[in-house]
Amino acid sequence: MLKLKRPLCSYRSQALLTALIGWLTFSGHSLASEVEHHKFFSPTLGYDYPYSVYLPDHYDAQATDAYPVIYMLHGSFGTDRDWVSRGNLQQVADRLISAGHIPPAVYIMPGSRSWWVDGYNEPARSAFFNDLMPHVEATYRVGQERRLRGVAGLSAGGYGALNFALERPDLFAAVAALSPASYSPQPPRNSSAHRHPAFLDEQGRFDPDLWESLNYTAHLEEYRLRVTPRSADQEAEIPPVPLYISAGRSDVYDAEFHARLMRQAMERIQPNDVRLDLYPGGHTWHVWRASLPAALNFLFQYVGQENSVETTEKSAEAQSTQEVSG
Repeated sequence: MLKLKRPLCSYRSQALLTALIGWLTFSGHSLASEVEHHKFFSPTLGYDYPYSVYLPDHYDAQATDAYPVIYMLHGSFGTDRDWVSRGNLQQVADRLISAGHIPPAVYIMPGSRSWWVDGYNEPARSAFFNDLMPHVEATYRVGQERRLRGVAGLSAGGYGALNFALERPDLFAAVAALSPASYSPQPPRNSSAHRHPAFLDEQGRFDPDLWESLNYTAHLEEYRLRVTPRSADQEAEIPPVPLYISAGRSDVYDAEFHARLMRQAMERIQPNDVRLDLYPGGHTWHVWRASLPAALNFLFQYVGQENSVETTEKSAEAQSTQEVSG
């Protein structure tokens, strides 16, 4: 019997199909989620407010249960796209969700021209609370209660994230500050704070008084009063906001030193709800990418939990300063 020879193009088509199936199989995690870029008009700013959003695999806008939401703040002179394009947020979140370490969640990455403060150049803090958060909660199926919200940031974004959590502990279940530019009492001379329009007065000079009035140290006492019980038989008005901090050990802005100061200040208020991780490296994306998985794992020990107060107490013993070597 004559055996027909398969055409060469058939082999090529089959090979291409096999390669495509293999690529889809091994890169499936990168296709599971979506990242979108949007903007909306901000009455507080008077112009469009840009933001990027990460939506998990099978995001359902009509879901019965709301998704947890994490607000991710960029650094000085950054953009809303930094966490995805440079921080690998999408890949890290996909991997942690796939492994069952964290739940599916929505990540909002806003853009700001400021250090997340109502500074000389724009009212970034007010726009975040008054415009961005209401817009997000009206647009996406995310939680509108404390236990379903977290906030995080790197460098100037870490400065902003910590300030937001201290000022509004009623809104966030946990906070993560990666190499936070929360320098006390003043930023080092090489910090971009000295040339950022948020802190430059009408003469173009850095305003040290504005810095001190907006830094986390200015919020500590009021925060302490809100989260500390007045007596043994009373509960605090609001539970403390557990804090994750990371820093590079060779940071040119002395972030490790300032992170240790921050930890000490916060531990006086909430001794069991602060964690500091130290990484080899400087004030770079290498350190922020390395610490992102730990930061997200920390956040979701609290965000999305049914009872964040009980969860805080149960996990308190596990929280301690860690030095990551490598």
